[in-house]
Amino acid sequence: MNAECVPFRQIPHTTPLFLDYLSHSPSVQKFYPRSPNSAQWLKEEAGRVQYDPQRRAKASEILARQNAVWGASERTLANVERLRRGALAAVTGQQVGLFGGPLFSIFKALSAVKLAAEATKAGVDCVPIFWLATEDHDLAEVNHATLLSAAGPSAGAGRPERLTAESRGVTDAPVGTVVFGREIEAVVERAASLLGDSEAATWLRESYRPGETLGSGFARLFARLFAEWGVILLDPADAEFHRLAKPLLRAAIERAPELDEALLARGKALEAAGYHQQVKVTAATTLLFEVREGARIAVRRKANGTGEAGFQAGHERITERQLLERVEQAPENFNPNVLFRPVVQDYLLPTLAYTGGAAEIAYFAQVGVVYEKLLGRVTPALPRFSATLVEPKAERILTRYGLTFPDLFHGPEKVREKMAARSLPPELQNVFSEAHASVEKAMTRVRDSVGRLDSTLVAAADHARMRMWYQINRLHGRAGRAELLRNEVIARHADAVCDALFPHKALQEREIAGVSFLARYGTSLLANLYDAMHTDCHDHQVIALK
Repeated sequence: MNAECVPFRQIPHTTPLFLDYLSHSPSVQKFYPRSPNSAQWLKEEAGRVQYDPQRRAKASEILARQNAVWGASERTLANVERLRRGALAAVTGQQVGLFGGPLFSIFKALSAVKLAAEATKAGVDCVPIFWLATEDHDLAEVNHATLLSAAGPSAGAGRPERLTAESRGVTDAPVGTVVFGREIEAVVERAASLLGDSEAATWLRESYRPGETLGSGFARLFARLFAEWGVILLDPADAEFHRLAKPLLRAAIERAPELDEALLARGKALEAAGYHQQVKVTAATTLLFEVREGARIAVRRKANGTGEAGFQAGHERITERQLLERVEQAPENFNPNVLFRPVVQDYLLPTLAYTGGAAEIAYFAQVGVVYEKLLGRVTPALPRFSATLVEPKAERILTRYGLTFPDLFHGPEKVREKMAARSLPPELQNVFSEAHASVEKAMTRVRDSVGRLDSTLVAAADHARMRMWYQINRLHGRAGRAELLRNEVIARHADAVCDALFPHKALQEREIAGVSFLARYGTSLLANLYDAMHTDCHDHQVIALK
């Protein structure tokens, strides 16, 4: 595999907070106690992880049961045993998107594998764990997948197609509870036809069946994909995990004013440093949802006029004592919000570090104060592997028109124009090149001459030069657009390369399902990507597939 790096500073919509985190600039160090370079602190951090032996034994027991149900490999079950005996965890996680979700879900799992392997090599026994975000309730974010059609000579070959599972549960229900009916069969068969005769298509048929859920389907697929890597999967919706987390759920209620005050102060500190908050926090915020009749309802602080701490869930007013009693009797009816989830995760697991994307890194800047209050230690966050995979067809188009990956950031229209300008007849290309050279030569002489006469005229000469360049480039662009109108091939090539590498003006890893590439290149692709990963390299990689 050939790879080149594109700094995140060049990639559209990358936030200043993430960029400053990557360089660990002084402005973010109070929000992130550890740098993104894990080799600098890995062994020291391992000594700070505190994990109750009884909790370790129970969590390992639950993980062994869950992973066995999903068809885990012997290596995965051996890693669960390593965890039980004292290993730490390199954790990542993701919403349980249809058919394994976007490509970056695979990158996340491999990032956790790489981090665990490097920690173990450094003398810190560590296993990879993938947290399945089954308790989120935004079904519209996970009930679809965009797959590429099989490669071929037809005009639509390789184009992305979005597939949606119409299975639904109660409004605002945790997505892990949404059960597939017979309607999933047609969606799976359409996916299989796009993927062609491949092992990946077989795994989809085995994992996404009537009676399975978005959570269990994702888990069964990833258990197969990462059998050789020993990735442990964790579904936090399990009632036994909720019972294990009960002390933390109680603390979120008992210390709600203190936690809310800390979050409000952290939000102000982020804004004062020039950053934004991922989650808006108010004086009524708590960290919990309650599940009632299958729906997830936010629990808010609400004064009740009696002097006792009060809360509100939906339209119901409830005292602190009553809320604590509910947690005690049925902890499975409570789950964390996005700012509390990482803390619950690292209470349930002996987490050495979490690896995630830019948005998750931003969450950690806020949630650090909750870590400090409830766990006494802030889990370090590390950037996951990030890449765009360039297949041979897309690479040929880039090469033919002399394009680079960043050229695609301007969108299909600009890409078409650039392609068209570079497809003009050679003699016309030469004319424009000569015009540029002539302007450069003539204006350099003019600039030098007027500069000797009056130095204040140099700026005017530079401005005149830029205006001439602008007019030549404008004419070049118009000629290119004229070429585009008479050349349909250029439009098709522009659409094809944008669809493949920067679909909908977003990174490929966020739009295209990973199973599309596994169907074409097999699981050996995972090994090749793993070899291309370097935990000390935090740029976006553009990788040419062969």
